[in-house]
Amino acid sequence: MGVGEVKETEGYRERIARRAAQEIEDGMIINLGIGIPTLVADFIPAEKRVMFHAENGILGTGPSPAKGEENAMLCNAGGFPVTLAQGASFFDSATAFAIIRRGLLDMTILGVLEVSQNGDIANWIVPGKRVPGMGGAMELAQKAKKVLVVTTHLDKNGRSKIVRDCSLPLTAQHAADLIITDMAVMEVLPDGLYLREVMYPYCVADVIGATGAELKIEGDVAVFR
Repeated sequence: MGVGEVKETEGYRERIARRAAQEIEDGMIINLGIGIPTLVADFIPAEKRVMFHAENGILGTGPSPAKGEENAMLCNAGGFPVTLAQGASFFDSATAFAIIRRGLLDMTILGVLEVSQNGDIANWIVPGKRVPGMGGAMELAQKAKKVLVVTTHLDKNGRSKIVRDCSLPLTAQHAADLIITDMAVMEVLPDGLYLREVMYPYCVADVIGATGAELKIEGDVAVFR
């Protein structure tokens, strides 16, 4: 079974990551956020040349290491073990953030707590809860050339994460370009949020019913399997 192919045991996290990987083009420099975004590296075909960037000072992280082959000295910004791609380089955190601030990243893939129909992202804090810090999400969301959001469609309480207006503190305004969930793929355009694909076995009605934002539909909606 090759990279990116469907596995019978594939979970929703892997399916989201596999779909997100299809947005990555040859030659891109990409930053992966913590959680589902880190799985995207596992679905990049070997022939596609991309460089993954980590805020802790790596350019060129590869797929997750096999169990038992982790290097305790080699991890991403979230502290999870990584491998290295050919041509990888190391530098300090100041240089890592300079790459972000200069707008050199072609794409960032971020998880969210909420995302609005106009692309506002809330992903760094739940009021009253302890958090390790805001990390680099605020700069990534504003400076990357394309911002891809990956998330479950609903939170653990069954509430939609795709909303008209975010109720949580914002990370960035009008930042998201594409939203991929376990139910759908949605594109943020100046005139609204468009439903582009549904994730099998869901249908358009399922997605509309689970979405707290206004969805626009034009033409046929594809099904991603």
